[in-house]
Formats: sequence, C-alpha cells, structure tokens
Amino acid sequence: MSEPYLVELKGITKSFPGVVANDSVDLSVAKGEIHALLGENGAGKSTLMNILYGLYEADAGIIYVRGRKVSISSPKDAIALGIGMVHQEFMLIPALTVIENVALGMHSTKEPFTDLDTVGKKLRELAKVYNFKIRLDAKIADLGVGEQQRVEILKALYRGAEVLILDEPTAVLTPQETRELFATLRLLVAEGKSVVFISHKLNEVMEISHRITVLRSGKVMGTVLAKDTSKEELARMMVGRSVAFEVERGTAKTGEAVLEVKDLVVKDAWGLNVVNGATFEVRAGEILGVAGVDGNGQEELVEAIAGMRRVSEGAVRIEGRDIAGLSPRQVAGMGVAHIPASRHKTGLILDMTVAENLILQSQYRSPFSRRGNLDFKVIRETARNLMKEFDIRAPGEDTKVRLLSGGNQQKVILARELARKPKVLLAVHPTRGLDVGATEYIRRKIVEARDSGCAVLLVSTELDEILNLSDRIAVMYEGQIMGIVDARYAEIEKLGLMMAGSLRMAG
Repeated sequence: MSEPYLVELKGITKSFPGVVANDSVDLSVAKGEIHALLGENGAGKSTLMNILYGLYEADAGIIYVRGRKVSISSPKDAIALGIGMVHQEFMLIPALTVIENVALGMHSTKEPFTDLDTVGKKLRELAKVYNFKIRLDAKIADLGVGEQQRVEILKALYRGAEVLILDEPTAVLTPQETRELFATLRLLVAEGKSVVFISHKLNEVMEISHRITVLRSGKVMGTVLAKDTSKEELARMMVGRSVAFEVERGTAKTGEAVLEVKDLVVKDAWGLNVVNGATFEVRAGEILGVAGVDGNGQEELVEAIAGMRRVSEGAVRIEGRDIAGLSPRQVAGMGVAHIPASRHKTGLILDMTVAENLILQSQYRSPFSRRGNLDFKVIRETARNLMKEFDIRAPGEDTKVRLLSGGNQQKVILARELARKPKVLLAVHPTRGLDVGATEYIRRKIVEARDSGCAVLLVSTELDEILNLSDRIAVMYEGQIMGIVDARYAEIEKLGLMMAGSLRMAG
C-alpha cells in the first residue's frame, strides 16, 4: 500500500458575503514535494491555506493529515499537526530579537521565564542545517525583508513544521533573495519536509515546484506535474484562453522631455523623507520603468507628481512648467493621467456607475457639463463608446462599478485616463491582482500610449513587467534613485543589487 499524502483536502468550500472563495476544492500534498498553488489574486489560494492553518473554518469539506481525518480550528491545532505558515505580512515584533520572537508563546523549562539559551542553541542548529545566515541576537527592526522572512521560516521549523505554507513569498524579495529562498526550499524538501508555495508568478512556479494546482474563481482547474506543463498551458488553465506573455513593441521614437523631476523630497506623516532627492526625466514616446521592492517611495513619488502629496523640496515640471503645489485637478488639466496604486481607494468611486466613473476629472467640462448641469445623454453615449473601445465587460454603462471584476475595473480607469489623450501617463502597479488575460490587455494599451507620443512613468514591483515594457529603468531604494539604465542592456543581477541598496549606477 502506498504511503498516504501528508496533507489532503477534500471538497473544501468557503463562502463570504457575495462570493464563493473556495468551491469544492481538492488538494493533496505529498511528503518531500513543493506543491505550487497557482492563480490570480481572488482565485481563492490564500483562503484555502488559511483554512488549512486554522484561521478560517470551512463551510464544508474534510482535511486529512497523514491519512487521519482532523479538525483544525486554530493555528495552534495546525502547529500541533506539523503545519506552519509564513504570511505575506510577517508576524514579528520589531523591537525584539530573533531568538525572543521565536521563543514567544513557546513552552519554557524556566516558566514563567523564557529559556532563551535553549531556544538560541536549537535555532543555531537549524540555521546551520538549512544554511540560514541570520544574526540571532539582532532585533527584527534591524534586519532586511529577506532576513525577516527567513526568521519566519525558522520559527515554523522550530515549532516542528513538516508542511510549510508560503503565501506569495517572493512578493517582497529582490531577485537575489528569491534565489536564496529557493535554495532553502530545495534543502527543506531534501530533508523530507513539504512546501505549499502560493503564487501567481508563472516563471517561479515552473522553476521551483514539483506539482502545480491551478485555481480559478475558487475552483480547481487541474493539478499537473511541472515537468509536463508549460507557462502557456498554465495561463490557459488560469484564464481559459491563450495569452501572449511578451508585448510586441518597436523601438521608442522619443521626443523632448515632458516630465522632469529635480532633487525631489517628499515627507511622510512623521516628517521622514520617503522620497529623498529623486532626479529623472521622461521623454515623449518612452516608458521609464521604476523598479524596486514595494515600500521604497515609489507610490509617494507618483502621488507628489499627481498633486496628491505635498512636495517638500525640489521641482516637478511638465513641459518646463513647475507643477509642485498644484491640486490633482490642476495637474490633470496640464495633461497628466494617473492610474493609482489602489483602484478601490483612489481610482474609482465604487458606488457610482461605470458611466459616472468614466468622466471623473472631466465632469465639469464640456461636453459633459452645460451651464453647471450634467448632460447624462452625452455621458452615457461616451461611456458606451469607451466600453466598446477598451473592452469593458459590464451589463451596461449604468452598472455600479463595484460589481465589475478587478480587470474590468482597471479597464475603466485606463479608459478614463487615456481618453483624455494625456501628455504624461503615471501608471502604478497597473496589472496588480489581474489575471494574465487582463494583464496582457493593459500592457498593450500602455505601449500604445507610448507609441502615440505619451511620456509614461511605469511603477511596478514585477521585474518581468518592468523589463518587458520599459525603454529605460530607474531603480528606487529607500526613496533614492539608485541609477537609470537602458532596458535593452539591463542585467537582472545588477537590478537586484540596486533594489537591495548594494549598488548605485550613474545614469
């Protein structure tokens, strides 16, 4: 008789108000394998793993661990069964050391005190086995993101994890840190551990996993061996059709500098510099990609250009005119379009219709407004035309935008911004959370904007997206531009070092 799966989920169903997150999902994880759980944001990956880890309770379904039916109602139950999880948001206390973080909540032989010596000894042994280079006496606040992730993995291993769930683990890592993580995962499975690798990145899933289960809209589309599939086949499983991964584009025909940023300083709510002396320009007919790990000042940079955030020092110019201090409406009036980082918070008004959202920033102008009154006939007609042009799929122009899928919501923003024929397009994470089909469409439209003579500033944490779309690439680290390179000659190794703050290049 063959050995039972280490973990088996059967018929897992979980609903939230208005959405079925998991719909009769089956998943099995074998001993010593890396099993990728692939799907776009909203496909149900994290919900399924939160059920396995005891953070959610399934509405229906059964969980088996080592062939035995179990009930998991809390993370404590999961840990006792040898299941550990590293979340996207790390569960660490910055003011405590690595050893203190791991010891928290653990039984101690020196109750009521923690036995830091014993914890430290075991952690050093684990770190040696798995080749973790971590300063165990360092405070979490003094560690980089990659090191903090290794602490989370160590914490799970210390607690006896045989199955390790990693939720989008590479989202906050540089390319070098991703390679180090993959080396660690291979060591883990060589020791007989199992890994569930949650991701939406096809390249990484193909590289690291043994088997891949694809989720779409809460349902399992299939489970395949990585060696027997391809990116193209996985994409078809994710969206139901063939997808082009590379956007075809010719050489940029650049003109004069349209957007100029000089020695820009932007502060956060506590008075700290989140953008620290940034200088660059974007010319007509080119895409300048801004790469970097999330949270290094990219979003604040764009908000300052768009008039949403106060400029402390330096200058922002559109065609030579300083726009620092202008309101978002005034900046938009200068020919600046903006696809913001959060389509829900700053991109759309969810309880307004598709038609109403499509005229935001232009509602006070002709032909939408006449003598202070909105002309809804013109607004609806314009909306119908834009819905057709930008392939916005909705029952009609009077549909509330909150009822649309994420991809169609993003198309509403794109249509609104590009319909104004902007001189400058600020695009922040334009494809984040979208399926590969919507991603393909949005990227193609951005390239079309470039080819029409628009100056595009593209911010993305997806290095593949930056490399595929950009003509030049700037890298941000802790609010500073570490260098600007020609995308044709960009080396991933050097970009990664710049993203980590280890390399600065002239350009």
